[in-house]
Amino acid sequence: MNMNNLMKQAQKMQKRMMEVQEEMTNRTVEASVGGGMVTATANGSGEIVSIKLSPEVVDPDDIEMLEDLIVAAVSEAHHKAQELMGDEMGKLTGGIKIPGMM
Repeated sequence: MNMNNLMKQAQKMQKRMMEVQEEMTNRTVEASVGGGMVTATANGSGEIVSIKLSPEVVDPDDIEMLEDLIVAAVSEAHHKAQELMGDEMGKLTGGIKIPGMM
């Protein structure tokens, strides 16, 4: 394999990685906690796009529990988004981890 072909392959892979990153903004993952009382939705890039609260979780006398549930749901949604991105990038790289990409 000559260097010219290697460079072309690297450029092709880089272009496809950029396309996958763009596609991830259109895919979503959800995480629910507290028996479904709090649900966070993130896009494939890890950006939180929505939070849904069940009416019964809104207790003015226990704001701390609601705060904890929101943090847990957001953290889990973000983790799922990272896994989704890692899975998609892994398909391109054959499982090789590329720093800064996943």
